[in-house]
Amino acid sequence: MAEAWLDFLVSVDCGSSLGVYMGRIFSVDQKMQTLSLSQPYRNGVRCTVGELTLSATDIKDLKILEMPQGQMKAQARARAEVSLQMQSQSRAQSQKHSQRNGISPCCEELNCVTGRRGSGPGDSGGPVMQMLKTKAEEGAWQTTPQPIPKRHGERSVQRGSCSPQQKEQGCHAQSATTDTSTDGCSGALNKAIRRRHNSWSSTTRFPGAGTPRKAGNRGGVCRGRDKSDDCFADDLDNLLDTEFDFEGNLALFDKAAVFQEIASHEKCNGVAQRVKYRHDENILEPQPAVFRQISVPEQSKMEYCTDTGLVVPAVTPELHRQLLAAAERGGLTLERRMEVVGICASQMALMLLGGSSRLDPKNSHQRPSVVVLCGAHEQGAQGFACARHLANHGVSVLVYLPNCTKSPPVIAAELRLLQGTTATCTSQHAGLPTGPMDLLVNCLDCTNTYAAQREQPWYRSVVAWAGGSRAPVLTIDPPASGSATPGGLQSKWSLALGLPLALGEGAGRVYLCDLGIPESIFQEVGILYHPPFGCKFVIPLHST
Repeated sequence: MAEAWLDFLVSVDCGSSLGVYMGRIFSVDQKMQTLSLSQPYRNGVRCTVGELTLSATDIKDLKILEMPQGQMKAQARARAEVSLQMQSQSRAQSQKHSQRNGISPCCEELNCVTGRRGSGPGDSGGPVMQMLKTKAEEGAWQTTPQPIPKRHGERSVQRGSCSPQQKEQGCHAQSATTDTSTDGCSGALNKAIRRRHNSWSSTTRFPGAGTPRKAGNRGGVCRGRDKSDDCFADDLDNLLDTEFDFEGNLALFDKAAVFQEIASHEKCNGVAQRVKYRHDENILEPQPAVFRQISVPEQSKMEYCTDTGLVVPAVTPELHRQLLAAAERGGLTLERRMEVVGICASQMALMLLGGSSRLDPKNSHQRPSVVVLCGAHEQGAQGFACARHLANHGVSVLVYLPNCTKSPPVIAAELRLLQGTTATCTSQHAGLPTGPMDLLVNCLDCTNTYAAQREQPWYRSVVAWAGGSRAPVLTIDPPASGSATPGGLQSKWSLALGLPLALGEGAGRVYLCDLGIPESIFQEVGILYHPPFGCKFVIPLHST
């Protein structure tokens, strides 16, 4: 009788602890009340063993998924007869047993299904055989098995490993024999597995339970393929031996003809051609730029231009004195002008010295050294203001002032402020340094007295010392004739104030300082003025 159920594809529910098993019946032991499955699957995952034995005490429910091909026709013809016979015997036996033991029919049916009653002559082979017969009579096999719901907390089991629940329940689910060909499975079994649409049979999570390819089916036997086989199992002999000709393929594409066709198509359809702009070009059409925004009453002999192209005309010394006098009457006093010049000149000097790289606290052993040469006039007072700001920024400063019987009051005021800094002051030629220096600031020349001053012995000795030091020279407010006059210092940079004078080639590169004079004061002396400085207070000028 047990041989009649061999090769049936069944689904066995063993409860929430053991799970649901699926496989083909290869053995039914009526004495031990066990059911053995070949090529078993647990919760949709292929088991690591080839055969699995289940006890009747653990089986909660059993479903027949597919019958063998040879028995399907015979079973169909005898279904009605077997169904009536088995139902009558089952009812009669259950009634007798319940009357003998005092158990209700409902409890007797439950004991029969769960396998808790022992086998005997009246049990028709025990609960395992009884469940198989009952399901066969009821037509319990299904064409499409129902999906197995995923239980909460259940972890996936990869191929080649065993879940913790299988290890704990080893006494109930014992392995019979290990199949050496675990990769081989019947075509019908794989067909049933492919129809199970649940999370436990996903090929993306469980490569071992993947769906075999149809091309691999040969005589109903297939071999499971993993991801590596699907990716790298191509036949290398079928690859092309010839290389792709990139140059020949590129020569077939006429780029110029294609773009010409696109342009002609847009032209025929009335599409306006797109205008290409540079990265520094404005899209919106700006107003015409006016580069001559400063004009002087008299024709200038020399003109300069800024980096942006604005024209800055040179003024005469007389017009420059009128401009400074009008600014002083308007409230821009000499002391305030000295402070502005000192700040702008010190900033320019600091940048020429190297900026932050030379004034880094970690670089204190290489402090820059500056010598400021001052005369006893207003230009000399500007040099004192520049030296004070340089000393406040950590520069080693030495100021030279010649011995003079008469000096303006602004010199005395700036000298008192300088004495509060680390700068030193000397009036002797012997006090000048003999070593190398980083920068010389020239404030010796005055517009009114520079010609007579250059004849003095102290002036000639200082100029000779400066020429021997070979240090670069920055001149503040140079006179109109420039350093081209014989006996003057050759400057590398010159800083003009407000508006530049006509300077010679000896003045070096010319820079312009913003004194903060309002436009109304320029208009007062007849100058049409618009500030050319932009975002800076000191800008370079280029001769035109």
